[in-house]
Amino acid sequence: MTDALSLVDDWGPEKIVVVSHRRTGMKGVLVIDNTARGVGKGGTRMSPHVTVGEVARLARVMTWKWASVDLFYGGAKAGIVADPTSPDKEAVLRAFARALSNEVPREYVMGLDMGLTENDAAVIQDELGDRGAAVGTPEHLGGVAYDKLGVTGYGVAEATDAAARYLGLPLGGSRVALQGFGAVGHAAAARFAELGATVVAVSTAKGALHEPNGLDVQALLAAREEHGDDFVNRHPEGTVLPAGQELTVDCDVLVPAALQDVISDETAHRIKAKLVVEGANLPTSPQAQEILAQRGIAVLPDFVANAGGVVAAAFAMDARYSGFRPHTPTIFQTISDRLRANAVVVMEEAKHRGTTPHIAGRGLAEERVRTAMQSKGRVPR
Repeated sequence: MTDALSLVDDWGPEKIVVVSHRRTGMKGVLVIDNTARGVGKGGTRMSPHVTVGEVARLARVMTWKWASVDLFYGGAKAGIVADPTSPDKEAVLRAFARALSNEVPREYVMGLDMGLTENDAAVIQDELGDRGAAVGTPEHLGGVAYDKLGVTGYGVAEATDAAARYLGLPLGGSRVALQGFGAVGHAAAARFAELGATVVAVSTAKGALHEPNGLDVQALLAAREEHGDDFVNRHPEGTVLPAGQELTVDCDVLVPAALQDVISDETAHRIKAKLVVEGANLPTSPQAQEILAQRGIAVLPDFVANAGGVVAAAFAMDARYSGFRPHTPTIFQTISDRLRANAVVVMEEAKHRGTTPHIAGRGLAEERVRTAMQSKGRVPR
């Protein structure tokens, strides 16, 4: 069991709120990590396995992610211990929103993460009677349709292209392996194909599909639409592998875009890619990052690579009370500009400091957060 007080360090968390509701069985947690640069903003996830420690780690990632792309919101995250496929999902979600009515939206604005959909964001707004309570609502309610637009996956591919070029590894013709073909992975694959990369492996919870000569991404997207995660076992192309083996296939670029903690020390020794791009949050351990660095494999951190979602969320935050929808082409252009520039800055800083991109990138983000904390008198000037 996590001792919440043991999670506190020089950066946060500022507040941990654990809530429950007897009738629905709802249990959940909100972690507001650091609001020196603005109100807490981060996704809300629903899973039977949510823990306080997990949500706190993700809230910290959000602190660095907002600071890394130089947008003025604070790190926060929420989690609900429940099965997102349960028929009681809406009742649990409404109970969770009510329990946090003191914090939402004054201190924290809910968003989407694993297990929640655009309609769930609309339910939160409805329950609290406030359009500002959540972002990620359906487009017909004025929201930015993150998953439909594929903003996070698009940003992952844009950041990958910039980092690969910096390393002298043009993405055109490079072989890319993707772990995960959900909201992030499938959009990244589509953009990789547009940029001329060859996608040699993809995976879902049902297994992995590998074709050294390249998979037809459009055919994969159609198969996913028809069969869901099981498309990897039904597709006529490629060889089916057990889930997890896509991480160690022969490729130039590896993109873990599914779950956290998937690249262990042991896996890091077997990765064949020249560049690892963290499409998911926290997919590599610090020890694995060191091993990859020692092997000459660059790793583009999650708070840089998958920040397309937070850039889009910033537009959604601005539009919460507006009668106008955000301009979609502007969102995509801003994601491309910010993530490409940030990827190069972090890679250059890592080279200059002689350290890993994680440490270099976090150092830049920490500097911005520390400056904000000093200006507000939260730490000594």
